[in-house]
Amino acid sequence: MAPVPHQSGDMDRDLRIGRAGNARARKTLVQLAWLWLRYRPESELSAWFRARVGKLQGRTRRIAIVAMARKLLIALWRFTETGEIPAGSMLRAA
Repeated sequence: MAPVPHQSGDMDRDLRIGRAGNARARKTLVQLAWLWLRYRPESELSAWFRARVGKLQGRTRRIAIVAMARKLLIALWRFTETGEIPAGSMLRAA
């Protein structure tokens, strides 16, 4: 889930999200991001998405969900490595 770099002369930009790697994992992560928006609306990631997208629909929303999926992956990785809970979320008691 990393952007494809494009360099030409003085221009240095990031293009679309690269399609290298496991397609099933990428699709699952995007679906997880949609579920995160639905079931964790109070989280910091959901607030970031709503502030970024607002009422926009279509392509803009699909691009932003991929960016949110990447941020969610980083937050979940941080949780597994250090135990740091993603901001605005909480664990349920067992």
